[in-house]
Amino acid sequence: MADNNHTEKAPSSPALSKNGKGLSFFEKYLTVWVILCIGIGILLGRLAPGLAKTLDGAAIFVNDAPVVSIPIAIALFAMMYPIMVKIDFAQVIKAGKSLKPVGLTLFINWAIKPFTMYGISLLFLGTIFYGLIGPDALDYVKMPLGMTDLAVGDQYGSGTVVLHEGVKMLAVPLWRSYLAGCILLGIAPCTAMVLVWGYLARGNDGLTLVMVAINSLFMLLLYGPLGGFLLGVGSLPVPWQALLLSVGIYVALPLAAGYLSRKWLIKAKGVVWFQEKFLHVLTPITIIALLVTLVLLFSFKGDVIISNPLTILWIAIPLFIQTNLIFWLGYGLSKTLRLRYQDAAPAAMIGASNHFEVAIATAVMLFGLQSGAALATVVGVLIEVPVMLLLVKICLRTQHWFPAGNGGASAKETAAA
Repeated sequence: MADNNHTEKAPSSPALSKNGKGLSFFEKYLTVWVILCIGIGILLGRLAPGLAKTLDGAAIFVNDAPVVSIPIAIALFAMMYPIMVKIDFAQVIKAGKSLKPVGLTLFINWAIKPFTMYGISLLFLGTIFYGLIGPDALDYVKMPLGMTDLAVGDQYGSGTVVLHEGVKMLAVPLWRSYLAGCILLGIAPCTAMVLVWGYLARGNDGLTLVMVAINSLFMLLLYGPLGGFLLGVGSLPVPWQALLLSVGIYVALPLAAGYLSRKWLIKAKGVVWFQEKFLHVLTPITIIALLVTLVLLFSFKGDVIISNPLTILWIAIPLFIQTNLIFWLGYGLSKTLRLRYQDAAPAAMIGASNHFEVAIATAVMLFGLQSGAALATVVGVLIEVPVMLLLVKICLRTQHWFPAGNGGASAKETAAA
């Protein structure tokens, strides 16, 4: 009888897939691995700049803007697939009825976050760090869309039309260019990596997927108007192709692969084999792929970090403050609304992180690859992973602040039911 009880436990304990021996080892020393991977990435970028440049250039471009990095897309697929394949899609339908967390994320992402990003960035870049960046420092950006008929010497907003290296460009204060990049990050809530953050925080994967889908739709509707208003350009062109392509590759592709393979494997091998054999093998892959992504990101931009260490710092500080502010606002409101921890963690994180692929593509499209705005969006990439991993740790240590609900069961705990 004891053996039978032991045998029956396995199918009802999918939490094993998250607390298993392999993953607990990675989680236990995750901070160490992150620091090592950042160092390895920067070192790789310095020692093998040709390789880093080649890998960085391997991308799908839209309007001369790199929208999807192929190496990063491969690493993200490896991160996302183990999460997607564990999701019981009946739970996704159930999660879609959770109005409180979905409404909370929409409120924070679209009524709060863009404006706090603008205010914090303006305070630091336009006031506190104004003298350090340089009151007279200029950035030469692409001519505004639809304004190519402006003559040299004409004023447009805070910029002046000039000839720069024989090309008509707009000279703007450098700090304003950095501000524009921060704004583009602030109006692009995360739609892909938040699935990883929610997974690592042991959140409700089904609910996270629903929130990703809804926020992707809202981003298609609000990205242009909000960006245009905050940038002061009246109307920001919506990067439809960039948005759809990035969501399709980073979210839809691993989602489809996870759904189809899960269905086929359970049908062919049974639920016990799926849980105890297949998921056990996948357990550490998300963390390993995350660390590989870190190496790639920092190798691609290692030269930027080394050549502009203080500039990176000036931009990183307001982004860091903004990320923490939005996280704690979402986390605090989740507690006020008495959400389960499994819903509160991803609800707070989807606003704290950014869809940096779209922000970079838009900055390059609007201002140019070498612009300060593009640099600011790249800084967003560099601080995203370390800061979000810190917030994941905070979530895991504060689970007791929230009601567990249903005995603490989450989507993952019914993932193979």
